[in-house]
Amino acid sequence: MSYVWIIIGFTLLIKGADILVDGASSLARKWKVSDLVVGLTVVAFGTSTPELAVNVLSALKGTTDIAVGNILGSNIANILLILGISSAITPLAVSKGTVWKEIPLSLLAIVLLAIMANDQVIDRAQDSALTRTDGLVLLSFFIIFLYYSFSIAQQIDGMSQHVPAQTAGMLQAGSMVVFGLLGLTLGGKLIVDGAVSAAQALNVSTTLIALTVVAVGTSLPELATSVMAALKKNPEIAVGNIVGSNIFNIFFVLGITSVIKPIPFPHAVNFDIGVAVLASLLLFLFMFTGGKRKLDRWEGVVFCLCYVGYIVILLIRK
Repeated sequence: MSYVWIIIGFTLLIKGADILVDGASSLARKWKVSDLVVGLTVVAFGTSTPELAVNVLSALKGTTDIAVGNILGSNIANILLILGISSAITPLAVSKGTVWKEIPLSLLAIVLLAIMANDQVIDRAQDSALTRTDGLVLLSFFIIFLYYSFSIAQQIDGMSQHVPAQTAGMLQAGSMVVFGLLGLTLGGKLIVDGAVSAAQALNVSTTLIALTVVAVGTSLPELATSVMAALKKNPEIAVGNIVGSNIFNIFFVLGITSVIKPIPFPHAVNFDIGVAVLASLLLFLFMFTGGKRKLDRWEGVVFCLCYVGYIVILLIRK
């Protein structure tokens, strides 16, 4: 039954995020907010609300290992699996700003997390944890990232295509936002409870379930957005969605989660942090091989193979 609850939870989570985005986009249009702003706020936040819902609920329930595994697993899956699939569909050429600013910023985010999560190594502390102070620092970086996003958004083609076109009345839009939030809350709770039960049934750690099943499930909105953008020949959206999501996950989602409740970081998680760092570094390096600032199909295949290798290692070390 654990798997049934997880599947139901994912269904509610993804559908809740979709309804929330549609409702919030309609409200924003009623208030004369431009598609550009909607795309950078409502839609961008919407693709990461599943991670946020799962993390907040896991923090409140005290299962912070799910919060850690969800974010690290999502960031790894975003690059190795989702960008791998997207670039295998069609080569993804991106702008100079994405290569020299956004991708390095996503690398900085995971390196900063590695530093904050290693109090035992750096300060000889008894335990390592992401404290409330660390969370406030991450949220400060997120504000800087938002400012940067608005400054370069005018240069991105195809942004309006990823903003819901349908508009609703104020009452309907408000109801959609409420039902979307309820779907996120209930779906997140079912996933957290199901992940704990599945881990107990399989005699594995909840971190393993979070790094794999939960992480991939909460990354489904990013998968849909990037694959559709690749099919529509909007490579800037396909890559920017993933890089932005990774930055969002660390600076905002982990920031909010650690402010709610400090997150312990076991030493074993350093392996997954290292994989996330290597994935970001590999993405940066691949932009300089072959074509100029482009992910080729063979590089997408390499990403996918790396993800398979990572999952195999997780299962071996369970």
